[in-house]
Amino acid sequence: MDAAPPSPAGGPTDAGVARAQPESLSHLFWAFTWLALQGFGGVLAVAQRELVERLGWMTREEFVETLAVAQVLPGPNIVNISLMIGDRFFGLRGAMVALAGMMAFPAVIVLALAALSTTWLASPRMTGALRGMGAVSAGLILATGFKLLPSLRKNPVGVGPGLALAALVFGATVWLKLPLFWIVLSVGGLGMALAAVALKRSRTA
Repeated sequence: MDAAPPSPAGGPTDAGVARAQPESLSHLFWAFTWLALQGFGGVLAVAQRELVERLGWMTREEFVETLAVAQVLPGPNIVNISLMIGDRFFGLRGAMVALAGMMAFPAVIVLALAALSTTWLASPRMTGALRGMGAVSAGLILATGFKLLPSLRKNPVGVGPGLALAALVFGATVWLKLPLFWIVLSVGGLGMALAAVALKRSRTA
């Protein structure tokens, strides 16, 4: 077993309370494996519950900030999150172990199903069932979004502007149907500018 590292530097911690962290690389690997295996219909909601509520490796605010960075970077956001969390606790080794935990067992399961059940997965009944899972996935994402709303209270942008930005993203996605790249570039850039102004004002005050 690998020795647990010291508390990660740079991350915010509650006053007088030590932040929970993985005990070893194997603990990190199995935590992300369990997270990935629960991710039917979307892993993001499961990640928030596991990393914030059950394991306590992150605060709600830290999860939102990490997700924001992961959303901007290329690649699936949950994969980016696993890399960043692994690196936070164990450096490059942790990043690779967390990524392996996210990908190894799900890849084996998906490849096995693809090899054994091509005809079954293409059947009309299975296609309809998978479409039904889409509604579940949307519900999980919405529920996660509502659970993360209180984190706006500690965001430098503030609750009102944060909700306005969220509404802009919703409108651009649902009604305007803009590509994600342009939404991140425009609304994300606006959010970054508002945060920079708010932080500058707080420093001068």
